[in-house]
Amino acid sequence: MAKDMFLFWGSGSPPCWRVMIALEEKNLQGYQHKLLSFEKGEHKSNEVLDINPRGQLPAFRHGPNAINESVAACMYLEDQFKSQGNPLIPSDPAEKALAYQRSIEALTVHQKMVDIVTYNRRVPEAERHEAAVKRDKEGLGSEFGVWEGYLHKTGPYIAGKNFSMADVVFFPTLALAFRIGMKQEKFPKLSSYHNFLKERPSIKATWPQHWLQNPPTFDPLKDV
Repeated sequence: MAKDMFLFWGSGSPPCWRVMIALEEKNLQGYQHKLLSFEKGEHKSNEVLDINPRGQLPAFRHGPNAINESVAACMYLEDQFKSQGNPLIPSDPAEKALAYQRSIEALTVHQKMVDIVTYNRRVPEAERHEAAVKRDKEGLGSEFGVWEGYLHKTGPYIAGKNFSMADVVFFPTLALAFRIGMKQEKFPKLSSYHNFLKERPSIKATWPQHWLQNPPTFDPLKDV
């Protein structure tokens, strides 16, 4: 089954990482994959565009089916391989509702982080509007504060007592946020969650290799 799958991915990209975690959780090791460089523009190559006309990663194919939105790919894998590996969507209606809610809601915090990172990369420091930067960072801090509160109420996982799709979607964003400067001491519950989950086999197996090899060189979230 996994041999019919192909994933184009970029190291450290939360959307790519989500799909890789889901593949591990569903015991779909052995899929074909190719690591591409964002810096070299390899995600705009014809081989990616053939699968994803937007030229974005991840670009994922299972047989004739192309699924390029990361959460959709994760949901697809859970649906197609329900009885294999670890269940990512609970059977209990209340738990299922919360897992779906948090899975989609996690895209909000991810986008808030992406907006800050993109602005820092593309806009020269002399041209930045500090009031807007400050407002965006405060907004991201408040958003992570919401997730800190979720763990207080429903931990140890982000949608309750069991690992679920919500963790697959949310964790890579949190890990990147801590990687690029967000202070763990400001969010003790999220910090504990991060340190707990990074030991999970599916996450250890897919941890970005360049994170292990190189210290971060970019810290746009140091004031969040």
